[in-house]
Amino acid sequence: MTSILNAATLAGMPLPEVGSGGDKEDRGAVLVIAGGGGVPGAPILTGVAALRVGAGKLKLASPPAHALALGLAVPEALILAARASIRQEFLGGAVRDLKPEAAASDGVIIGPGMLDVAAARALTLGLLRAEGQTGFVVDAAALPDVAGAKAFARLARGRVVLTPHAGEMAAMLSRTKSEVLADPLAAGRQAASLFSSVVIMKGATTYVVSPSGDAWRHEGGVAGLGTSGSGDVLAGAVGGLLARGCAPMQAALWGVVLHAAAGAGLTRKIGPLGFLASELPEALPKVMAALGGRD
Repeated sequence: MTSILNAATLAGMPLPEVGSGGDKEDRGAVLVIAGGGGVPGAPILTGVAALRVGAGKLKLASPPAHALALGLAVPEALILAARASIRQEFLGGAVRDLKPEAAASDGVIIGPGMLDVAAARALTLGLLRAEGQTGFVVDAAALPDVAGAKAFARLARGRVVLTPHAGEMAAMLSRTKSEVLADPLAAGRQAASLFSSVVIMKGATTYVVSPSGDAWRHEGGVAGLGTSGSGDVLAGAVGGLLARGCAPMQAALWGVVLHAAAGAGLTRKIGPLGFLASELPEALPKVMAALGGRD
């Protein structure tokens, strides 16, 4: 069975309340492990989106060479230097640097803008082993594949949200992109079961699938969201909602609708194409309030 995902769906799953006397500790801490030498701006897109959906505290992992620049670009964040290659890509051994911060976080986002697939996967598995309760969003290079499915599923246990587009899903399942596009829902269900994770199968029509096969279909996306960095913003929104206390499925459903609504708003304001991923986070608080997620 597939349910429709829209604003009415979210009415039955309100976001955690934030009282007038609450502070940042009440809204959780999110750790972002993203970017590197090739895409150094990814953690900015991801981290700012997490704050824009209400996460209380932001921690950004950074290659040592980028730490100062990243801290100046996102003054709200605590910057954590972690092991990186000469090309400033995170190494799998960075788990030793980041394990304590992951354990102290309410949500971890890993993968956006990372280019070393082997290192990203090793780092993800290391952090999942180190922290047994924290919710994770896994994106891009950090996404698992069939070869590592058993180990990933054993550690994930339903607390992970995977956010692949069709090309990434093809790599995850050892299938062709055209096969995934022919039936994205089936691909999403296979991945959710295989990796014991909630899956956001991104596309013009987006599917959110639980490990048990329950699925929601969202058709409110706009063409302009198909742009560089848009997926980083979605990952950040989902991770920020995890930090606030949402369960993985709730965070995924809200994240998809908020991301699409932000894109729709920019479409009306700027045009159907040409708005930037960096413009999406600023739109998130307004659409979240309109959807009843203010408190």
